Amino acid sequence: MSGDGHDRARHWPLSDRLRARTGDNGQDSDGRQAERRPLLLQQRSTVETDPMYSCTANLHNHLPVYTNIHRIRRDISSVVEDYLSFEQLRDVRLNIAIVRPLVDKLYDLGDISIVYCLLVNRAQFLHEQSHLNNRQNVNFSRATLCELVATRILRRFSEDNDGPEGLLLLANILVAGFEPFQNAPDHIREEALAGTDWTFNRTLPSLEIAILTESKHFLSGTPCQKVVDAIYEGKITYTPSSYIDIIPDHYKQKPISLYNPREGPMLNQYRLMVPRTRNILDVICFVILLLLYVTVMAERDPARVGPIEACFAVYAFGWSLDQFATILAHGWRVYSQNLWSFLDICFIGIYLVYAFLRLHGARVGGIASKQQALDVLAMGAPVLVPRLAFNLLSDNLVFLSLRSMMANFFLLTLLSAWCFAGFLLSLMWLGEGAHSPVDIGKWMLWIWFGLDGTGIGNSARFHWLLGPILMVAFAFLGNTLFLTILVSMLSNTFGKIASNATAEIQFRRAVLTLEGVKSDAVFSYQPPFNILAVFLLVPLKFVVSPRWFHKINVATVRFVNLPLLLIIAVAERRILWPAESAKKPDLPERMLTRVRQWLWVNWRITAHRDMRAVFDLPPPESVEQDIAVDDELTHHLIRRQFAWQQTSDASAESLAKKTPTRRDSMFPGVNPLLRGSFTGDDDVQGIHERIEAVEASIARVESMLVQLCGRETVKTESVAEAQSRDGTHI
Repeated sequence: MSGDGHDRARHWPLSDRLRARTGDNGQDSDGRQAERRPLLLQQRSTVETDPMYSCTANLHNHLPVYTNIHRIRRDISSVVEDYLSFEQLRDVRLNIAIVRPLVDKLYDLGDISIVYCLLVNRAQFLHEQSHLNNRQNVNFSRATLCELVATRILRRFSEDNDGPEGLLLLANILVAGFEPFQNAPDHIREEALAGTDWTFNRTLPSLEIAILTESKHFLSGTPCQKVVDAIYEGKITYTPSSYIDIIPDHYKQKPISLYNPREGPMLNQYRLMVPRTRNILDVICFVILLLLYVTVMAERDPARVGPIEACFAVYAFGWSLDQFATILAHGWRVYSQNLWSFLDICFIGIYLVYAFLRLHGARVGGIASKQQALDVLAMGAPVLVPRLAFNLLSDNLVFLSLRSMMANFFLLTLLSAWCFAGFLLSLMWLGEGAHSPVDIGKWMLWIWFGLDGTGIGNSARFHWLLGPILMVAFAFLGNTLFLTILVSMLSNTFGKIASNATAEIQFRRAVLTLEGVKSDAVFSYQPPFNILAVFLLVPLKFVVSPRWFHKINVATVRFVNLPLLLIIAVAERRILWPAESAKKPDLPERMLTRVRQWLWVNWRITAHRDMRAVFDLPPPESVEQDIAVDDELTHHLIRRQFAWQQTSDASAESLAKKTPTRRDSMFPGVNPLLRGSFTGDDDVQGIHERIEAVEASIARVESMLVQLCGRETVKTESVAEAQSRDGTHI
């Protein structure tokens, strides 16, 4: 293919380029040939011909993921050898010299796994940065470059493939599962299988890796957010890969496809897995849990377990089971990225202690243990009440920063307690047992928070000299140094989140969306019905065949969630996705709307109307000619920012012998033959003639200065003329 043809092929849609590679014969008799079809055509044919989807089907098993991962690592390592910040990598010069060539090279492969491979390399570079002592900043720059290139490639896919097929293609790039050792040599796979655990071959989507590596710039991009919004609203449906399933029902697996509510069944149990629906159901379930908790704590009868407390205990156990299944589905690292995950874990711990003490009190029959169980349960109020605010105001900047600030606070508090344990031991040994460790710790805690100086007043009781020295040193280090460090850390964390609040909100939305898509059948049962599902369906899995287990599970889900499924179906058909006929108003209503618009446009009075009216009328031909006068100048304006000198093709061989110019400093390491691509030949045409004209003008100015000066200048001029006659150049 010629150079022009290659440039034109670069801008083809991905489906066309894949069709050019694999051939356009749509009728393939072999199943292996069907896997080599273009992605969009393959999915369309699968949906039309085969309503049953196998769990083991992989539409992307032919992609060289293993090779792409190591190719990208070699390229990224070769072009980044020094520390570069994110702003420096986005600079125009580095974009032309480094980022754009990488994007062009990887995008021309026409491989939808490239984004996955870039994010895998980002994860590896970040791992090396945190575990290696040398070249940490370089690895961070390489990880940042991987994220930047992945963002640009995803944007290229979005620009070259629009419409529903483009959205489906972006969904395959982001949520299709890939394996790092896919299409690797057999001996490599055997070594990897022998050297790691049994979960190494789990397929992961690009969206999950972006969340694990906190690629907030990638996740906040428009193409990524378009897919995240479509998944959140249920326009894109798929069955994700999970870590561990409590109730695995993989007899049918939904491929990545676009959903049309009028083509699906009325009672569609898969709509319970839509993230928006899951989010609404989770809020409703939590409100029920909070109401039961408040009712139990309002009655507070330790002598007996009433019906309200029994309902709360069962419902809280089902709610905790749902959270535990969420951790198993996507792993702890993804679950911990949720905004309110630490509150859920705290309440689950409180509930487990309460349940243990309540059962222990029922066994021994003592009123003290029963009362202690309710006292422990009362500690759940500071966790449950703020958790509802986190749900309803998840986009608030204060709640976004509070999670990270709490993590920093607990980390520094633990480090401080560890460091100041030596002060506690010293005071205990100086006091010779006169004061209990609890009293000493209480005095130190008051000093730590600046509440009271009782510890300093009693310090002489430990030792007349060493006691006050220890207490004053603790006050200086604790109340002054460590609290100042804590305030600085929290202020820095809040400042970082506030400066990039939009990316942080979109990152949390991506986490919520990924967690909302589940493959475990236990999420189809709302608490407390999930308890019955676990104890009834899990043993049934080992008795019946996968087909009958799937039928029993579907029938049970539809029976238990019958009112909920009907509400979802009506809402999607009537409110969320109304029919086209319902969208169009009647003829009188349309006429009335047009009259209102005409009256508003023509009779509104505003001082700023001309700003929009100037664009309503097209300019005449004379104005168009005046505008087009400086088209050539505007076309090369950006290029001239980087160009200083341009040579002809005949003098290209002598460029290596010339001394470095300003242009060399602007493009270090770029082949001289490639520098012509940064600037056109016509924008610097005749530059040598202009330079000679400038030099002639300077010579005339010098001659005028010579005439104005004295005899010494005349002598100098005569000497210069003599040297010029002899051929000497000054």
